[in-house]
Amino acid sequence: MVRSSFCDCAPNVNKQGKMECCGLLTAQKEQVPLKSIEVELEVRDHVATVVSTLNYENKEDKPLEAIFVFPLPGDAAVCHFSAQIGQTQIVAEVKEKQKAREEYDDSLSSGQQAFLLEESEQSPDIFTLSVGSLPPGESASIRLEYVTELAVQADDGLRFCLPAVLNPRYEPQGSEGASVQVTSVPASLVPYSLSFSVRVSSPRPISKVESSCSLEPLQYVNTEQTQATVKLAAGHKFDRDVELLIYYRDAHKPTAVVEAGQESAKPGSLMGDPVLMLSLYPEFPQSVMSSLASRGEFVLLLDRSGSMGCPTSNGKQQETRIASARDTLLLLLKSLPMGCYFNIYSFGSSFEHIFRKSVEYSEKNLEEALKKVEAMQANLGGTEILEPIKHIYSQPCIPNQPRQLFVFTDGEVFNTKEVIDLVKKNSGSHRCFSFGIGEGASSALINGLAKEGGGHAQFITGADRMQPKVMQSLRFALQPAVADISVTWNLPKGVSVTVLSPTITTIFQGQRSLIYAQLSGQSSKAAEGGVTVKYSLAGRPSENKLHFSLKPAEDTGLTFHRLGARSLIRSLEMDERDGEGQHDEGVKGKVVELSVQSGVSSSFTAFIAVNKGNNEPIQGPLMRRAIPAPIFVSGMYSPMCHGFMPSTGYCPSGMYMKKAMGLCRKSATAKRSLGMYMKKAMGLSRKSAPAKMSFDFNDEVTEPTQQPPRDPLLQLVSLQKASGCWLLDPALAAAVGKTSEEVENTKPSAVNQEVWATILALIWLHGSKMDAQEEWELLAMKAVSWLRAQNAPTVAESVVAANTLLGFSVQTDVLGL
Repeated sequence: MVRSSFCDCAPNVNKQGKMECCGLLTAQKEQVPLKSIEVELEVRDHVATVVSTLNYENKEDKPLEAIFVFPLPGDAAVCHFSAQIGQTQIVAEVKEKQKAREEYDDSLSSGQQAFLLEESEQSPDIFTLSVGSLPPGESASIRLEYVTELAVQADDGLRFCLPAVLNPRYEPQGSEGASVQVTSVPASLVPYSLSFSVRVSSPRPISKVESSCSLEPLQYVNTEQTQATVKLAAGHKFDRDVELLIYYRDAHKPTAVVEAGQESAKPGSLMGDPVLMLSLYPEFPQSVMSSLASRGEFVLLLDRSGSMGCPTSNGKQQETRIASARDTLLLLLKSLPMGCYFNIYSFGSSFEHIFRKSVEYSEKNLEEALKKVEAMQANLGGTEILEPIKHIYSQPCIPNQPRQLFVFTDGEVFNTKEVIDLVKKNSGSHRCFSFGIGEGASSALINGLAKEGGGHAQFITGADRMQPKVMQSLRFALQPAVADISVTWNLPKGVSVTVLSPTITTIFQGQRSLIYAQLSGQSSKAAEGGVTVKYSLAGRPSENKLHFSLKPAEDTGLTFHRLGARSLIRSLEMDERDGEGQHDEGVKGKVVELSVQSGVSSSFTAFIAVNKGNNEPIQGPLMRRAIPAPIFVSGMYSPMCHGFMPSTGYCPSGMYMKKAMGLCRKSATAKRSLGMYMKKAMGLSRKSAPAKMSFDFNDEVTEPTQQPPRDPLLQLVSLQKASGCWLLDPALAAAVGKTSEEVENTKPSAVNQEVWATILALIWLHGSKMDAQEEWELLAMKAVSWLRAQNAPTVAESVVAANTLLGFSVQTDVLGL
């Protein structure tokens, strides 16, 4: 049975600059066979179960194979895949990936219907769904289910993200392996609809639910407000990921919940035994937290690839990602403590660094760095993040200056696992804090960098400001390092524990730590257990204890088992790669066994479903149809990316991702059809595009010529000196909204000019920018430390004079003086 290319012509741009996407239509100019996606989200406390139903319909006169490459959360545990064809439901099985592919190919060759779902071998947040042999006039509904944890945000909200945007992942030239085609279109051209409904339940009342997308009003189901429902408003445009922030009252309570094993599973196995999910929120003594570290080597790594020239959102303010990152680096650099070291790297197809090696934080070095940061543009081409990270790790660490790596990227990279493996290999020498900028940033990359680097991950999407999130991570980096972490269990006699999660290596104030554990043996239903987490904080021993019932909770299904299995699978997958490109077949076998047993996907397995009840083979040539994924990327036609096209003149609707899904199957038919499919899909000549990719990442992106005026807060911050003080000059006067004469004439006569200027700046911050306090709090603390060091006798008089001039009533004790 021959699969034909989905289109023999490349998309093109008409005179109005619009994209004509002929490759996304059938021969009869009808839309691709995916008609709609329905997503049901059930949130229980801080765990989410997601059920997606994809509805396909073949309106052509020939049988179709539909291919859909789409994003999922990088830490999701995909645990169910089934197909409904008429009255027949086919539930998929998890099998070793190559065997599943061969069974899929064999089924299509014999005229049977088959369905294949597989995870990318390079990035766990990309999946390929193949719907094979859909006869003319027939419909099919594909049901996909996964479970995932919700990340804690700076304001205690729990974040869920339904990735709706799949941006091209840059692939370094020279990479080896087979490519796969990912069809992408601007959000406005996506030919299928999305419905999204949410049900939230928690032991604690639900305060509110917010989203970057339009929602219908929140509906409480009970009077206690512990259950609620909400829906995505109609008409979602696929121009952003669907992000939810869920807020509970009293969110920081530690919990431990036991889930019963599967009755049909073998006792003593992971699925047969109970599994415990332990959620810890350690609270550090205020005396320790008030003294932030004054040492450290801060290495900042900024993405300057072409896609960073995209706007941060589709709102009216067209600030670009790179412009927002520049402002953020200003705040971050001004907030660093005296006595530390720093350096700034930027990367694209190549990388640069401001200093040959990290330098001491001083006024001279700070000024030099800020001048170069201000000139940074999104003009370095592709997104080759691996080489600069290698270079950073090759630099010797500075004694008594703990290294802190801050990575800013829109996360559009191909070699995700290779990057994360490198960070893990060097995790003993540093902490890594990561920031995913814009829609479609790879959750697998951003979360993986922070998890393996012992840091914290943040995502900046929609109308989010980057600055407060980055400053929260800087506070984490300045917290005293937690050392000697140990977890001990107190369980009844006859009950043993097997921890499924990686060893806890990092604890931050106000952040959750999750542990999954398998409980083996017998105990009475009334039995209790306990766990103690011990650690050393700033040289002081500390511990947190939690007691819990061993009685299984009701109605949790197998959620904890699947999340625990997912955690163990991810750890084993990393162990399987030894960092030298070699693979351990023994560990791979364990992953396959665990994946099959738990029904949770892995990079070595796939879900396969075959309709064996279909007695009559499907006749005729099998036409392949590629389902487009929404895209948010510079250089393509999109309302959010200025409507410009790459200067090379070609119009990409897909991208080449070598190895990404590893779809170069053994069968000759599949190889031929895949090759034909990929060559014809774009109609690209070798001269028209960089090797191995369909997006011209080397095309320079120009920022809008009219940038909005600088924010008054950033204007004031830019004037602060490295020591923490401000100078009394016309620029400071203008920043606080006064003339030079006004600020000079109202200065108390006995007050030093720098002391007066610094107090003016602090009064203005407290009086007019309290809504952004988390952004300037650290640099204000540095200013207060500088003032204390001056031993100025007239501080109280200066505070009164500054309040009078600026029209505020900020008290001296509020300033910390």
